Amino acid sequence: MPRTRSGHIRLTSHSSDGKPLAFPIQWGAATARERGPIIGSVLTTANRNVIGAHGGAYSVYRALSVSAGELNPNIRPDLKDTGPLIEIGPHPQWVGASKIVSLDPWGHRIQEDFRAEIEAGIDIRPTIAITKARLTLPEVREAMTKGRLQEDGKVLRANGEVAVIKAAIDPVWHLPGVAERFGVKETALRRTLFEQTGGMYPELVTRRDLHVFLPPIGGITLYIFGDPNAIHDNSRRLTCRIHDECNGSDVFGSDICTCRPYLTHGIEECIREAQAGGAGLIVYNRKEGRALGEVTKFLVYNARKRQPGGDQAATYFARTECVAGVQDARFQQLMPDVLQWLGITRINRLVSMSNMKHDALTAAGIQIETRVPIPPELVPQDANVEIEAKKAAGYFTVEEALLNPADVVGRDIKDY
Repeated sequence: MPRTRSGHIRLTSHSSDGKPLAFPIQWGAATARERGPIIGSVLTTANRNVIGAHGGAYSVYRALSVSAGELNPNIRPDLKDTGPLIEIGPHPQWVGASKIVSLDPWGHRIQEDFRAEIEAGIDIRPTIAITKARLTLPEVREAMTKGRLQEDGKVLRANGEVAVIKAAIDPVWHLPGVAERFGVKETALRRTLFEQTGGMYPELVTRRDLHVFLPPIGGITLYIFGDPNAIHDNSRRLTCRIHDECNGSDVFGSDICTCRPYLTHGIEECIREAQAGGAGLIVYNRKEGRALGEVTKFLVYNARKRQPGGDQAATYFARTECVAGVQDARFQQLMPDVLQWLGITRINRLVSMSNMKHDALTAAGIQIETRVPIPPELVPQDANVEIEAKKAAGYFTVEEALLNPADVVGRDIKDY
């Protein structure tokens, strides 16, 4: 840390000393150049115009590599040929300071928009990467075996591989916009972030000239099925599943919740929509354990199982609140930003019954035509407690399943 003339260490590592930023940020400007680059590099502190570091959730691992002598702290990434394999945007939602506040809509285009600055030695890095891949899931192969899905050679191949476009998005918070989204003052938000992270980011309270924060949290991964241009084309249909991370179920197949079954059901629905000429979209948010983390989640599991009478719907969320102090910390206010980035104004089929997600999307101006519940036969036996608890807590509305009778034909209303 730099020292003052009297020898005292400054609270912040890069005081502005009253000087204007070399690269000011005009959030919501009509072009990337008007908006300005996001510079979170620690190599040239004079150019920094944000709080935090790129890849915030992994910056500590980088620090360990540097401290162990495995990584040169002055190395800069060679970004040649790393640009997006497809174009996304720009879309009308990128303009204005209120539609997108939790990611950088221009974050995948830095080599295009800031080539001159990069060639001049300014360390500007992407916060979004877009590539192509193929998914292989046993549930998709099972759906093919049972005749629910058929190969088309383009979206779904005979061997069960699914062609997708995927994007990884690091969070970039515009603090005034985030504060407004949550109905608090920016000063209160900054102070609370500073205090609740144990003072990790002193610039939150010392650098009021910096309004963009790269938080040390997980980001978002998108999986696009079919033609990506169909996503924002209202003349073509869009099926979407917005899924919050659940490692135990999504990866390891734990049967205590419906997370993986609902995720794979959403993928199946996305494949079907893409094959019909529309598009499918999976939004995967890193919000493990209702954004409380796995340690808290497992503590709650133990408490629920040990209570008199065992695991019960009536006390499902009460035990979470006892351990964590809150039932759910996901707070979906920021969730619609990624759909705004994609230019989405309408979702024909939302594969979710969550009222929190539905209400956040519609409040953001995104129209939802139909909500698709998980088929009862996909709910694991031990997950029925979760379903009943969510009904009782108002997480979803049973009646919403009736928006499209075709989606519920042959099923009893009690199943939802």
